[in-house]
Amino acid sequence: MWRLQLALCTLSVLSLSYAVGEGKARSCSEVRLAYSAKGFSLANVPHQEISGEHLRVCPQGYTCCTSDMEDTLHLQSKVEFESLVEETSRDMRATFVSSHKKFDEFFLELLDTSAKSLNGMFKQTYGKLYIQNSDIFQDLFTELKRYYTGGNVNLEEMLNDFWSKLLERMFQLLNSQYHFTDDYLECVNKYTDELKPFGDVPRRLKAMVTKAFIAARTFVQGLMVGREVANRVAKLAYNSYWALQGLSFTAATA
Repeated sequence: MWRLQLALCTLSVLSLSYAVGEGKARSCSEVRLAYSAKGFSLANVPHQEISGEHLRVCPQGYTCCTSDMEDTLHLQSKVEFESLVEETSRDMRATFVSSHKKFDEFFLELLDTSAKSLNGMFKQTYGKLYIQNSDIFQDLFTELKRYYTGGNVNLEEMLNDFWSKLLERMFQLLNSQYHFTDDYLECVNKYTDELKPFGDVPRRLKAMVTKAFIAARTFVQGLMVGREVANRVAKLAYNSYWALQGLSFTAATA
């Protein structure tokens, strides 16, 4: 920030360095000293005042400023402003990125642990019977993960589909001595709400899963949006600054 202030001070010195009236051209020693203090080359800095009629920002009377000096200070101002915007927005962006990464890793690990835990428990309890039908549960967790990561998944329909498939498999396994057509199994599914083969478990599980996953997905997407907003605000501030600079140059040359 102090560098930007120093640049403005330098411009102020340049602005005040022209002679009033037709007096003898003044020395530019003070301007050269201030300009050199910023680390700029003195190659294009005059020793005495010159006409500034061609300048855009510096006074167009007698001045120690040149077009090259204007361009140099303009570029320096750009670099310092970009650095200032980057510095002030970096912490905000880092917070969003870090929070998103931590929560995303936590939730995906939680989902993976749940899948492994259920798989292990059902293997131990139902053995081969579960292993032969484990694809239903694997598909369930795959779809839950796809929903969380932003996939086009309708949670309610997906959960209803899971219970329907599970009912069909269990109905066939419990009545393996019979062969059922697809129409018959579809008819069985139509009466699921009345028969309630799984009791109240589907309704309670749907409520808990829907609430948890909607909240998790909304939160993680909010962190992503926050990061993008911070990036856009930084870019907007930069563009606004240079738009004002352009207006200043236009006004100066009008």
